[in-house]
Amino acid sequence: MATAYWDRDGEAGSAAPTTSFWKAGHKPTLIAAFLYFDLAFMVWVLLGPLAPMIAKTLALTPAEKGLMVATPTLAGALLRVVNGLLVDRIGPKLSGAISQLIVIAGLFAAWMLGIDSFGGTLALGVILGFAGASFAIALPLASRWYPPEHQGKAMGLAGMGNSGTVLAALFAPGLAKLFGWNAVLGLACIPLSIVFLAYMIMAKDAPNAPAPKKLVDYFEPLKQADAWLLMAFYAVTFGGFVGLAASLPIYFTDQFGLTPVVAGYCTAGCVFAGSLVRPLGGALADRIGGVRTLMMVYVVAALALAGVAYATTLPGALGLFVLAMLALGTGNGSVFQLVPQRFAAEIGIMTGLVGMAGGIGGFYLASSLGLAKQMTGSFSSGFLIFAGLSILALATLAMVKGRWRTSWTSGARI
Repeated sequence: MATAYWDRDGEAGSAAPTTSFWKAGHKPTLIAAFLYFDLAFMVWVLLGPLAPMIAKTLALTPAEKGLMVATPTLAGALLRVVNGLLVDRIGPKLSGAISQLIVIAGLFAAWMLGIDSFGGTLALGVILGFAGASFAIALPLASRWYPPEHQGKAMGLAGMGNSGTVLAALFAPGLAKLFGWNAVLGLACIPLSIVFLAYMIMAKDAPNAPAPKKLVDYFEPLKQADAWLLMAFYAVTFGGFVGLAASLPIYFTDQFGLTPVVAGYCTAGCVFAGSLVRPLGGALADRIGGVRTLMMVYVVAALALAGVAYATTLPGALGLFVLAMLALGTGNGSVFQLVPQRFAAEIGIMTGLVGMAGGIGGFYLASSLGLAKQMTGSFSSGFLIFAGLSILALATLAMVKGRWRTSWTSGARI
């Protein structure tokens, strides 16, 4: 049976399951969504690579360091729901433009005024949350152009913008060493402004957007158990990814005495692995099903994170972190292969809700690692608890997979 979709010119058409991915959809919008997401994620986790230097300047405790890097994650999580609503009300392109301007203005103000207190870092973290909330805009901006059989790949490629965390880890510590960490906040405005202009030129809203609803109707999916389950699964996969991306610079400097620059390189290697496989995770889920892919993801992530808790050498810890990030990145793409199969008509708000859950998972991991270090002198208990959450997610998925496969009717493999 043919599937309705909208081609690159906004004309209605039909696509058989064998239609080439690159012949469907709107490539300029897909590229714009990726660029927006990439630079937004770069600044979303910016406090992580800068944390060792900020903590030294402001004399922060381990718990304060953990909360500082976790605050943008929590703010981004909550704002994703707001952005999900905006996407369905005013469209993803305009929503993205507003969000980008808020982040650029906030970073510019922080650079000009300076940050000289722990409270100041938290305030900046809230502003950076708008960058993390880009998730709820970039994914529906791209995915609405593509038919169901290509949803995993489209959302995976747009979602690969989480590779921006690599840019932060690679360049922020070195620039801070040369110019001071506060200057990095101003320097970040330059690429953000360039991408904003490219976004305004290239991005185009798909013509098949659902009609606006009453505000209360946007939360109808929360009456469905499947919505909560998808949120929980993403809280583990994306929560693990972004929580580690924000926390690893602190871990490497505290645990192994690395310089902030070297810790940034180690973090970049780990984050790059997780970012690279996100679209592969979506493609793999398209081929073998998101459920089967996720089950493998949780097993590998749990084993790797449990191993990190007992790692005593830098090469051992680094290898386990790369393995964990490969699994979690694959899981991120897999969850968002499943979301549009179950909630196609509510993809905007569901992207926001699921993304919010992922951000909350990241906030928990980043803040709990700081608390574990302060209370026990070690990060181990934080990693072990999150490994346990991966096992819990695996058991839950095993219980619901049969019902999902018999009750979902999108026609795509789950």
